[in-house]
Amino acid sequence: MEKEQHHYEEGKRAGAHPAVVLFGVIIGLWLLIAMFIPNPKKDKQGTVPENPEAAQRIGEEPDAPPIMFSVAATVPEMNAVSLLVPSQATASQIVGLVKKLREARLSNTLTDLGIPATTPGHTLGPHAIAEVYIFSERQYATADAIRVLARGAHAPGELYPQAIPFEVAMEHVRGHYRIDLHDTGNPDQGSLGFADESGVHSKQYRRVFGNS
Repeated sequence: MEKEQHHYEEGKRAGAHPAVVLFGVIIGLWLLIAMFIPNPKKDKQGTVPENPEAAQRIGEEPDAPPIMFSVAATVPEMNAVSLLVPSQATASQIVGLVKKLREARLSNTLTDLGIPATTPGHTLGPHAIAEVYIFSERQYATADAIRVLARGAHAPGELYPQAIPFEVAMEHVRGHYRIDLHDTGNPDQGSLGFADESGVHSKQYRRVFGNS
């Protein structure tokens, strides 16, 4: 009878060779790194930016010339003023104008800049509360458009008949500057485009300063 053969023989290794095991561990670690550790080069070229808010921030061109403006309409009962700027004004120039209005407010020179008093005789000054709307088209820089915008997107139409739809007027606002000196923590709000207090905003809306 032939001698029974055994799978295990003395002097031979049981299982895989250590080099094969080590190679398998290395491959496994490499796959884990590739799957779970992001590629910084891919992040920079991908569709999602590292800082989405920074990607939307509008910068002011250092060489952008200041734009001329004129007062188009005033609505005293709403402490509101509309300004008219040239249609060629760039977004950077609008941002520059909004910042200029805030600087004038801080130095109490809005009147010198040509902005009519919105709160005449107020203890906090002639512009204690103000809404300044910037337009490039005269047909939208009207008192009717200001009233529509000031009432907001959710004003009941049966109580306030609108000569201009809110959505139409909103999309034609180039810039907006709001003052409320009663709100000591957030007295100034400025934006490119327009957003009402409920958060409804135009397509080109970008906050320049202040908390919305």
